[in-house]
Amino acid sequence: MRYFFHIGYNGFNYRGWQKLPQTRGANVQEVIETNLSKILKTDLTIVGCGRTDAQVHASQFFFHVDIEKKWDFDLKFRLNKNLPDDIAVFDIIPVENSMHARFNATERTYNYFIHAYKDPYLTNLSAYYPEANPDVEMMKRAASLLLRYDDYSMFARSIPASGSSICKIKRSEFHVNGNGSRFRFEVTSNRFLHGMIRILVYKLLLIGRRELTLDEFETHLISKQKSSKNKLAYPHGLYLTKVVYPSLSIPPRSECVGGVEV
Repeated sequence: MRYFFHIGYNGFNYRGWQKLPQTRGANVQEVIETNLSKILKTDLTIVGCGRTDAQVHASQFFFHVDIEKKWDFDLKFRLNKNLPDDIAVFDIIPVENSMHARFNATERTYNYFIHAYKDPYLTNLSAYYPEANPDVEMMKRAASLLLRYDDYSMFARSIPASGSSICKIKRSEFHVNGNGSRFRFEVTSNRFLHGMIRILVYKLLLIGRRELTLDEFETHLISKQKSSKNKLAYPHGLYLTKVVYPSLSIPPRSECVGGVEV
């Protein structure tokens, strides 16, 4: 029987979701896989809905696993008891055997959180960039430009083995709180390329600092030429916040993402 596990995790202490050979440090997949296998007394392999990078968070994440024998105890309770405090299991959902956590996902939403002042309560939960009077309106306009284009090869660290760099972005918004000290970039697409969101966030920061014009930003989108300024924003400001399937759409369990709502 195949099951979908609805989880969330603070990724700061991990080398990302995926278990990779010869990678030093803990990863979320291996921590869950080891504990689940121990509880059910059988070797299990879990398949995640994506591959978040080191120190990236997920307030909503799904993985699937095939379990032959039905358990006769509260698996969610026992697994949560054994997992570290920065990983939580919210739901365990039986699904059709053909349903795949990664390939059947039709939509993913990420949020990137920024705070412009040093705040110990936001450390590792939001990215600290001491922005002085950024041009927020231009940052908003730049975010909205993403809806017009679908090839993001110029804003990727690498192109997947399939060779496709097409991403169908359906929502892209830049938000600021009332006193201009907290920012949030929200983007929804059918897929994302490696490093794409963190590169885009850094571009938005450059636009806010008036170091990159809106025309220059759009020129990269049109020409598909990579820029020498393709730096990555800090990983710990990024959250996977929503994953949608044709037959499954669950509200994220965590109400407070990135330390505080923006």
